[in-house]
Amino acid sequence: MSNEVRRPRRGVKGHPKSGPSIGDVARLAGVSAQTVSRVSTGSEPVRPETRERVLEAMRQLGYAPNHAARALRRGNFRSIGLIAHRVIRTGESKTIEAVIEAARREGYSVSLVDVQTPSSSDVSEAVQQLSHQAIDGLVIIRAETATPTALALPPTMPVVVSDSRFVGHHPAVGADQTGGSRAAVEHLLELGHRTVHHIAGPDDSGPAALRATAWEQTLRNAGRDVPPLVRGDWSAGSGYQLGKELAQRDDITAVFAANDEMACGLVHALHEAGRRVPADVSVVGFDDIDLAEHLWPPLTTVRQEFQQIGNELVEILMRQLKDRRELVDLHRTVAAPLVVRASTAPPPR
Repeated sequence: MSNEVRRPRRGVKGHPKSGPSIGDVARLAGVSAQTVSRVSTGSEPVRPETRERVLEAMRQLGYAPNHAARALRRGNFRSIGLIAHRVIRTGESKTIEAVIEAARREGYSVSLVDVQTPSSSDVSEAVQQLSHQAIDGLVIIRAETATPTALALPPTMPVVVSDSRFVGHHPAVGADQTGGSRAAVEHLLELGHRTVHHIAGPDDSGPAALRATAWEQTLRNAGRDVPPLVRGDWSAGSGYQLGKELAQRDDITAVFAANDEMACGLVHALHEAGRRVPADVSVVGFDDIDLAEHLWPPLTTVRQEFQQIGNELVEILMRQLKDRRELVDLHRTVAAPLVVRASTAPPPR
């Protein structure tokens, strides 16, 4: 086989073509055009030595497969869009990671857009941006303040959301925020605490609202006083600042923080103030991040099954793509179990 690189063929009126063709690659690699196609799409197995020869020919010629044309022929782009808000947050980043891994197993790439605000207008703009990138379907990780009726989505695009507010409009997968929060508060009450204080998440967060509502309702159902909640911003720093204030009150013996980062900041502030965890104050978080079991004391928390949520989001989207039908009424709730560790105990006498 000759290794000579041929010059690009001349096009109409002597102008060179825009780039090398699949035939050019086939001739240089000494294989058929069908083999080059199989290598570029990964649709069928090719012997490793043949595949490497084809890839080397592609590199020498600067050949790039025409994904758009191939997508038109087979009816899809093998790509999905992913919209999230505040991707640096633990819950979002864990879910995004799971979605990307699940999509990769299905042979799909992921285009991610991190919206500036979770409003309907920003999410709709992100959808339009992704639509121009040629995607087959869309995953929305918590649209937060966006509403199903105000969200402008292409009518034929398969969509799945991780937000229970969209049930009846789009298929949804989400953690049992209410059940997990209820279990956290009931655990503290069963230990003998008279009431439970709450560090809530931001007031523009749907999950924060669900957790705060469940906290309040559980206390009311048990006939206990409902203390005023305080709000953080999901960060450990906000938990620390709020914790410095809570640590000055001797009547506080139990705190449910809306996520583990704020719980970590709270534990830090209590330690600095000389309040022992859990001997003086019991602390429960939410999420079960990797750090939770390595704190001192190890943190009692509600576990979110981020991997399962990401897998199910992609599985539902794939079902819509393959069956070509909407699953509007499908709603899956993933259990959020309480993980009891050493940061909770009966109140001091």
